Amino acid sequence: MAKLLAMILAGGEGRRLDPLTRDRAKPAVPFGGRYRIIDFVLSNFANSGILKMKVLVQYKSESLNTHVQRAWRLSAFLNEYVELVPAQMRYGPKWFEGSADAIYQNLNIITDEEPDYTFVFGADHIYRMDVRPMLDFHVAKKADLTVAAIPVPVTEAHEFGIIEVDGDGRMIGFVEKPKTNVKTIPGDPTRCLASMGNYLFSTGELVQEIIDDASDAKSAHDFGKSIVTGMHTRKSVYVYDFSKNEVPGQSIKERGYWRDVGTLDAYFQANMDLVAVDPVFSLYNERWPIYTLHANAPPAKFVFANEEEKRVGYATDSLVSEGCIISGSHIHHCIVSPKVRFNSYSTIEDCIIFEKVSIGRHCKIRRAIIDKQVAIPPHTVIGYDPEADRKRFHVTESGIVVIAKGTRVEPNA
Repeated sequence: MAKLLAMILAGGEGRRLDPLTRDRAKPAVPFGGRYRIIDFVLSNFANSGILKMKVLVQYKSESLNTHVQRAWRLSAFLNEYVELVPAQMRYGPKWFEGSADAIYQNLNIITDEEPDYTFVFGADHIYRMDVRPMLDFHVAKKADLTVAAIPVPVTEAHEFGIIEVDGDGRMIGFVEKPKTNVKTIPGDPTRCLASMGNYLFSTGELVQEIIDDASDAKSAHDFGKSIVTGMHTRKSVYVYDFSKNEVPGQSIKERGYWRDVGTLDAYFQANMDLVAVDPVFSLYNERWPIYTLHANAPPAKFVFANEEEKRVGYATDSLVSEGCIISGSHIHHCIVSPKVRFNSYSTIEDCIIFEKVSIGRHCKIRRAIIDKQVAIPPHTVIGYDPEADRKRFHVTESGIVVIAKGTRVEPNA
């Protein structure tokens, strides 16, 4: 049996998710009420039976470190692990200079473990993936590198690294975020192949490429811009089509679901995908669960049924986590993290509410992301007056109001 190792890149700053990333790394941002973004990639490897994972961290990693250490404790007796690797600065006092440099600065992990194949995956996307078919494809093609890719419309090509392939799936071209001359999928002029930033290397080839890249002073030391761009011209590089990946228990319409939640609007929409009556991405697949830390909290509680005074505690089309109390409020199309308190006569719609938020009485809030430990005063109105909201909070291009962790919210004037 081949020896396998997963290197998870979790050191990015996530600036486009500010203010959610002011106090935490992007992979540590909550998602779906009770998960963290990193739980999705770790669950994919765990469900695929690959139980040796190193998580490379860097910026504002305390929250991420705590979550992984507490939630992802595998069996050391069976040599299974999810281990955090802080920036070691083994080659001088500097942070990682790119994704490839992150691997270079931690090559000792790979040489010590001696895997036959090494996965290098990002930690900031929402998807389910069985990585075993990608490994089978890599071995069958005798590839040096296999890149996971997903078909996207040509109109979105400028947002991704776009791959050109021949009829056998071999990479013959790679362009980072092209604006013109986009190479499409053979036989499909409307779509192109976008790199997911997930790579599988034959380990010897990875080590050599990383060492060579580190010695190039002109390199960006990035997998997309540096390693893949050059490697496909010299080595055997193939492309695995993620849209054909099948996960046990997954519906047909979910197949190929992958979301880059790198912006606040994309993050908001991916969360909202979860609360549809028949969601395109379901958290309820018992054959491929998303693992996370379980909060020691009581069940969610819904109280008051005084319809005459419109003091009814209920939620519709929502995900409500443990420890929440919905006291005489209506929650609609929301995702609510643990230990949130909603007081009477409030209406909350199309919102993402993080842990330990308190909503006062008679509030009206819609299309908002409220970070943890925020107290909303009674009679507060958010999401109904864009100009007023921009004076008080961060507001995205699409009008999503984002309230940072611990913000002191003043009552409406």
